[in-house]
Amino acid sequence: MGAAAAEVVVAPRPPSAKRRSTTLKFLFELEKPGSVLPAGTAKLPPPSPEPEADSLIDKIASCNRVFTFADDAAECEEERDAKRERLVEVLGAVRSSGAKQETLDHRVMVALVKMVGANLFRAMPPSACPALLPPDGVDEETNVMVLAPSWPHLQVVYDILLSVVTASDAKTLRHHVDRAFLSSLLALFRSEDPRERDRLKTVYHQLYSKLTCERAFMRRSMAYAFLRFVYEAPPAERHCGAAELLEICGSIINGFAVPLKEEHRAFLARVLLPLHRTRWVHTYHRQLAYCVLQFVHKEPGLADAVVTDILRHWPVTNCQKEVLLIEELEEILEVLELKHFQKLAVPICSRIARCVSSYSSQVAERALYVWNNERFLELATSSPGVMEKILPAFVASVESNLELHWSKCVQQATASVKSLLQQVAPDLYARCADDLATRRSEAEVAAAMRDARWRKLETAAAATK
Repeated sequence: MGAAAAEVVVAPRPPSAKRRSTTLKFLFELEKPGSVLPAGTAKLPPPSPEPEADSLIDKIASCNRVFTFADDAAECEEERDAKRERLVEVLGAVRSSGAKQETLDHRVMVALVKMVGANLFRAMPPSACPALLPPDGVDEETNVMVLAPSWPHLQVVYDILLSVVTASDAKTLRHHVDRAFLSSLLALFRSEDPRERDRLKTVYHQLYSKLTCERAFMRRSMAYAFLRFVYEAPPAERHCGAAELLEICGSIINGFAVPLKEEHRAFLARVLLPLHRTRWVHTYHRQLAYCVLQFVHKEPGLADAVVTDILRHWPVTNCQKEVLLIEELEEILEVLELKHFQKLAVPICSRIARCVSSYSSQVAERALYVWNNERFLELATSSPGVMEKILPAFVASVESNLELHWSKCVQQATASVKSLLQQVAPDLYARCADDLATRRSEAEVAAAMRDARWRKLETAAAATK
């Protein structure tokens, strides 16, 4: 007897929903912005940005190849031009994203940082400045300038980097810009191309303003660069980048809160003041003086340490450096209050008075022009007892210039200063002139007596032979 057949129960089918149309006409209707769609019908999703990002990443990656611009072959020239065109396209894409306030894709940022590093971070060529150049043999206006041959590419890369930094927020930059990148960027300030250093200054300053968590590291890195200029660099090595770094420091110092932190005072004493001692100070003195003056503005009590350090390392044979330091002392005098001037008047004026009688006409004229400063004249005349201390040295230098100096221009400027001093303090000037004449006559008498004794000794020595 066979097995009984199992009874199969089939569940009833639910009523089928209306089948959605998939015709081309229906799909085109979905794409119309103002079309009315049937209930329950969703619009197509927007096109994925992935293909666009992938195309940009491929374009960025193709710019990683670095050209030395040393080969003039036609094919190399075409490839270089093609790379510049691609860089310009990448720059346009980055700027477009920034204009729309859109955050760059993470993969795009990684590719951009890699491309920037491949193009910018490189070994610098040897300096083109002569090694045996005298300290005052280079004028600031005629510095040796070396232009980077790869600047057509570097210029666009710097523009891309600046656009990325400007368009990105601090959080995004922290994920992609690390300390190794910042250190490599700082090393590029040694470039002798002023165009590159100017772009670097802008980029580095923008990074400092956004990467608040790395500000202390960036300040320490700049301090190490300055200390290397002073203590480790060979004497013949030009301090390229010092002026641009000091401009950044000037902006940073301007934002320091008062009272200053001990770290900031140490930066002034250990980093900025030693920069006065180098042979290349003329290439960055304007920026250095601005930084020092900012410290004195914020804490006038620091003027004592600043003036003492400048006077202690006063140059002996570098006339150009003497002129710069006289200008810096004059700027410091303009911001001093009366109580601080009374303390520093004697050492400052003694040095300026010695400069008045310098054989260098530039140094002598610049020292004489200090008396044309209204603030200095006001402090000198209004401070009780200061004129009695500083005027004798000036009177000696003025009278010496009128009698012995070789330059007619210096003699004319000296005569003008003498008439000014006689108007400001006529009695004191006359008394100082009398004392000077007395000292000179006494010196002449002592010299005559000394000569007489030598003649006696020579006569006695001749008689014993």
